[in-house]
Amino acid sequence: MAIETPPPAELDPYLMATSQVNSVARRLGLDEGTRELLCSPKRELTVNFPVRLDDGSTRIFTGHRVQHNLARGPAKGGIRYHPGVTLSEVKALAMWMTWKCAVINIPYGGAKGGVVVDPKSLSLPELERLTRRYATEISIIVGQNEDIPAPDVGTDGRIMAWIMDTLSMHHGHTVAGVVTGKPVSIGGTVGRVEATGRGLLYAARKAAAYRGQQLEGLSVAVQGYGNVGSTAARLFQAEAGAKVVAVSDSSGGVYNTNGLDLVALQRHVAGGGKLIEAGGGNHVSNAELLELPVDILVPAALEGQITSANAGRIRAGMIIEGSNGPVSPDADAILQDKGVFMVPDILANAGGVIVSYFEWVQDLQFFFWEEAEVRDRLRQVMDRAFDEVAQLAEKERLPLRQAAMQLAVSRVLEATRIRGIYP
Repeated sequence: MAIETPPPAELDPYLMATSQVNSVARRLGLDEGTRELLCSPKRELTVNFPVRLDDGSTRIFTGHRVQHNLARGPAKGGIRYHPGVTLSEVKALAMWMTWKCAVINIPYGGAKGGVVVDPKSLSLPELERLTRRYATEISIIVGQNEDIPAPDVGTDGRIMAWIMDTLSMHHGHTVAGVVTGKPVSIGGTVGRVEATGRGLLYAARKAAAYRGQQLEGLSVAVQGYGNVGSTAARLFQAEAGAKVVAVSDSSGGVYNTNGLDLVALQRHVAGGGKLIEAGGGNHVSNAELLELPVDILVPAALEGQITSANAGRIRAGMIIEGSNGPVSPDADAILQDKGVFMVPDILANAGGVIVSYFEWVQDLQFFFWEEAEVRDRLRQVMDRAFDEVAQLAEKERLPLRQAAMQLAVSRVLEATRIRGIYP
């Protein structure tokens, strides 16, 4: 049977993000000017910059940095390196960061950045030169009190270290708080690498308890076996006793109804292998993994994975969104009608920005915490945010996503009202 293709508008990240805002705006009776304020980024910076390649040639790369809303504090958001980066995507991700920071109630606004590049196609020296030039280009709007980048798809702690060093050179002294997700040796925090995956575990525990369940024994499928997905899979199995039956990366995945040997899979991936080539189960595509009969589905790859074209075939009872925007608004409505319990991205995957906030606070104070304290504070923030969203959902008879969005938007509007509009 041919797979139906969703309309292009459904896959446009920025249209997805604004659709979610407009839904809340209609429910709250917001006027057109307020809707425009909520949907419009404060700043959009696009840069085209040269990088010298190892063969002596020069190539022009395009990068973006978008700050969505600064009413609640400095801008915060990751930087991704991916060939599919677009301005629409970066604008949407910046907006989702605004709502994420508001729903978990930390004092940040939302931002996001990206460079159109496949980082695997560059040598390490080329990647460093690209990073330092991009950091220089966006330095006019970033800073530890203005806009604090972090890792995202295609970037990591080493890239954050290059950015921090570059911006510190501009200042003439070390500015540790200008990025988060750094190595611990230069001002990073313990617990940051696994923070998003661990936050997914905490969100899933709260969701299961909310539904009168425990995670132990539940079957889990994870799409996207990068840092977030692999960490979540390991913690679901090792700390919660769940049975991880399927995982996938960009090549495809592996599925075993009896549970996967994640230690062997991690060893395979660490050695440069692809999951589609791994043993221990049947091979599945990313699309097939989404439709497996599991208790919990964790989409932790890119946005737009579940659309109106495949939502009707989703068989998971619960979805914990590990990536940003993996479910389109049209698909959301279908899944709601099917009775799928959804923990939305702005709540479920907030662990990364929560611990990034902890790192920033530690950098500003030059005082660092033990890992047990980081984990405990992360759990407290995640648990409190889930409870606040769930309480609003019950009071207003809303799905969790709409409740989370309404809570986030209300907090941003309150900050805007209190601060006023200058002049």
